[in-house]
Amino acid sequence: MAMVSSTMLALGTAAPEFQLPDVVTGDTISLSTFEGKAALVVMFICQHCPFVKHVQDELARLGRDYTPQNVGIVAISANSIQTHPQDGPEHLKAMAETLGFTFPYCYDASQDTAKAYTAACTPDFFVFDGDRRLVYRGQLDDSRPGNDKPVTGRDLRTAIDAVLAGQPVSPDQKPSIGCNIKWHPGQAPAYFG
Repeated sequence: MAMVSSTMLALGTAAPEFQLPDVVTGDTISLSTFEGKAALVVMFICQHCPFVKHVQDELARLGRDYTPQNVGIVAISANSIQTHPQDGPEHLKAMAETLGFTFPYCYDASQDTAKAYTAACTPDFFVFDGDRRLVYRGQLDDSRPGNDKPVTGRDLRTAIDAVLAGQPVSPDQKPSIGCNIKWHPGQAPAYFG
């Protein structure tokens, strides 16, 4: 397990476009899916990572709490199924159904979307405002497997709440830490590592 941190993409960056299949419905999900939403949360997660498993119930709660508040949420897994078949679409679908995700869970087979967002780890979180400009990137909260801190979603929730209230998001943001995205052999992006 290689532990890495978020790349901390520059605040103000426009949300990169994507078109990915939802592993549950088969629908194609893109930025336009979330048109009119006050905020958009993009999270890079996977099925097998212990850091994701540690927070997965909170991710489901985020969906239940914020999708009714005009917040778009999408989860994306970009792990190579060449090296990690347990992160294949059928396993992601089972994860989404078991946890009751209320948001699309997409599979990025080409890994192009992960690269466009400079995603580095699972989990990795990005929050965009109504104009789809990046206002937050970093950790869910201070909890990590084994550190005995409660999983609250505090950092991510604070950022979403600020966007919904029309307030600026504090630029004092901590990177997420997790397992590295499992890139296709020989395909790791230049920003990674």
